[in-house]
This record gives sequence, structure tokens and C-alpha cells, in this order.
Amino acid sequence: MTTTLQQIAKDTCIVRNTAGRKGRTVAVSPGSTASRFLHYGRIVLDAGDAPLRFDTGQMETGLVCLKGLATVRANGESFTLGKFDSLYIPRGASVGVAPGAGGCDLAEIGAPVDQTYPLQFVRFADVQKDPGLRLNVGKEANQREVNILIGKNVEAGRIMAGVTFSAPGNWTSWPPHEHAAMLEEAYLYIDMPAPAYGVQLVYTNGAEPELATIVHEGDVVLMPQGYHPNVAAPGGSINFLWMMAAHRERDDRQYGVVNVQPEFAAVPSGLEKGR
Repeated sequence: MTTTLQQIAKDTCIVRNTAGRKGRTVAVSPGSTASRFLHYGRIVLDAGDAPLRFDTGQMETGLVCLKGLATVRANGESFTLGKFDSLYIPRGASVGVAPGAGGCDLAEIGAPVDQTYPLQFVRFADVQKDPGLRLNVGKEANQREVNILIGKNVEAGRIMAGVTFSAPGNWTSWPPHEHAAMLEEAYLYIDMPAPAYGVQLVYTNGAEPELATIVHEGDVVLMPQGYHPNVAAPGGSINFLWMMAAHRERDDRQYGVVNVQPEFAAVPSGLEKGR
């Protein structure tokens, strides 16, 4: 299979304020952004809102709770999602989302697949206890915590997801690395209350980055190719939900297989711990 990579461009790789509307919205999809397979949206409901219902169709879907509580019903089973709990839902499923007493805010991640995989629920508390899913990566100015929510712990075709929390003022996604031959990726910046911000780079040429942008909570940056380090402004952290979609179903769904920018090849990525 020949992989045709999308270009790095501001107009198709940056989406601002993706949690700005209520209900179910889509912010990233092929055609409108620089993704080939990856879909991302939000489900934002207030307390007392009627349950929201949708079908997954041809897409496997991951729901990650970012705020509040939600009761999600899929294929006849019911689950309560708290912060950073995740639910993998297969293609061809009917889904209902009901907000808890304080409302709910869910990230919805999807990609088209040919096969059907089992419904799977992942508690964040269990991720935090698993040294193969909760990784303390880097040191000093690039130390951060990586939590794999939907990875080797979940049987799936294309999607993977997790949350990364930096130490204040630190770099993450360091050393600069890329995995464009196998995976496309997007970062959704979370838990960065104003005035906190970060700087995100995406580039194939380190001397002249194709993309360098300030990011705030709710923004999304896509990485269809290229190295993609970022850094938090002093005094705050850069935290994000990372979302990936494999080019080849199952075959390319591999976490931690990266190419480090040659100038930094001597610096271990630490990501291999999550394989």
C-alpha cells in the first residue's frame, strides 16, 4: 500500500475552540482537514439535557470523558464515564449519551474500519495503576506523564488515544519524532485554564517549520506528517488528548514505533515503554 501524506498547512491543520458549541459537533474529518482517516468531535451536554443518540455506521468510535459524568449506552450495555474514562464502541453500533448531574463533555474519536471489534470500557483509574499504560517520560525540561487510554489494552482497527500532562513550562513530544508512514495524529489541548498557552510545531524541515502556532485549551492541531514537539509557556502546563488513526487497519496500529529527528537520535523517546 502506498501512503499519500496530507500536507502540513495552517488552514487544514489547526482548528480553534472545538468545545465552543453544545450538542454533538465534528471538528476534524477527511476533506475539511488534513486527515485521511481520523475523525474528532465533541459531545457537550448540560445537566437535564435529553439523551443524545447516534449510530457509529462504518466507524469504530472512542469516547473519552473530559469533564463531568456521562452514562453511555451502546449495543445493549450501559457504562458511566468519569474524567478520562474511555469507551471503545465498534462500527455498526447504536449509542446513547445521557449527561450526569453536572453535565458532560466527551471527546469523540473515530475512523472507518472493515472489521468489527468488541465493545470495551477503560477506567482511567486502572490506566493509572498499570506501568505499561502510565508512562513517566523524559527528564528535566521535557519530563511529562503519558497515559495510554486506547492502545494495546484495547482491541481495535485504527484508533488510539491517550492523555499527556507536562510539568510546568516543559517540552513534550520530545525528542522530536514522527510516524507518518503508519499513523496520522492530532492533539486536543485540555486542562489549560487561561492565561496558560503552549507553542506547537509541526515540520519536516527543522530550519523552516511549516507550522508554528500558539495553542489554548480547546484547540486542535493535526500532524498528518512531520515532527511535532511542543512547549508550555512558563508557569503553566501543556496538556493534551492525543488521537491517532492507523493507515492500514490493524497492521499499522502500533504505539511507540517512531522515527526520531536525526539530530536528536541520541535522546531516548521513552515511548517504547508503552508498546
